[in-house]
Amino acid sequence: MESTAVPAQGVVTQPTLPPTVPQMIECLARVGYQADVDLATAVFLALRLGRPLLLEGDAGVGKTELARALAQSLSRRLIRLQCYEGLDLASAAYEWDHARQLLYIRSREAQHSTQEIDQTLYAERFLIKRPLLQALEPSPDGPPVLLIDELDRADAPFEAFLLELLSDFQLTIPELGTLRAAVPPIVLLTSNRTREIHDALKRRCLYHFLTYPSAAREQAIVSARLPHAPALLSQQVVALLQRLRMADLFKPPGVAEGLDWISAILALEREALDAETLDATLGVVLKYQEDLAKVRGGPLKRLLAEALPPTGSPAPDRPK
Repeated sequence: MESTAVPAQGVVTQPTLPPTVPQMIECLARVGYQADVDLATAVFLALRLGRPLLLEGDAGVGKTELARALAQSLSRRLIRLQCYEGLDLASAAYEWDHARQLLYIRSREAQHSTQEIDQTLYAERFLIKRPLLQALEPSPDGPPVLLIDELDRADAPFEAFLLELLSDFQLTIPELGTLRAAVPPIVLLTSNRTREIHDALKRRCLYHFLTYPSAAREQAIVSARLPHAPALLSQQVVALLQRLRMADLFKPPGVAEGLDWISAILALEREALDAETLDATLGVVLKYQEDLAKVRGGPLKRLLAEALPPTGSPAPDRPK
């Protein structure tokens, strides 16, 4: 049951991977993901070196979306493991189908043939494969993109289990032995930094920290994802998002909230923002009552005056 292993270190060359960083940027842009040079370089190196890539940053900066875009751009399967408190081996990697095993035992007993039960009870047909084990299986389209999402939500001991997987791209199942990937999957891990990821796990990964995009890059994201949106509306929303992120909010709005905001305004058949529409749709982009209370009223009018540029003027970039 043990497949041929490939080294975890070294250059992994595959003809379908972008050969340069600029082509990596273009590859992601074709599926609507606007990556800057630093991020594209991190992704490029992760692909070339066959190393996992750990992405940290605030919620809403595009970490999860990058995995989707990468899988789409490379025509690979996306396998997502959503982490949560209490995540265990059975949910993340594999478990045995005990109900089917019990039916099998009863069937063999009814046929008065129990001699082979011990040898066949733990056959692969009784194995329920969870995301981590699925990612090690060969695929005709090439190794999948494995997204281990929000790792910081899982318990710290779960990271110890990941060490074997990320070191040698193998998984040990006591009843079957050690299963290795013939070609390692493309692994992306994300963290919102609610707790620190252990150093031992970080050493096995390349690392990149994502921040909120500048106004120019966010405008490019909006243009790529919502090309039908009026230019003035996109310009206004981007300018307001940049201002809101500089405010003292409990949860600043992410890129996804900005796209939802534009879609909501268009659903109201508006082509530009005004104070009334802004107040009515603020709950699309701010999800905490404390943040809504801070922004509404006087601060709302001031934000509107400061952030909404006149028609035809470029949206101001966010200060560094």
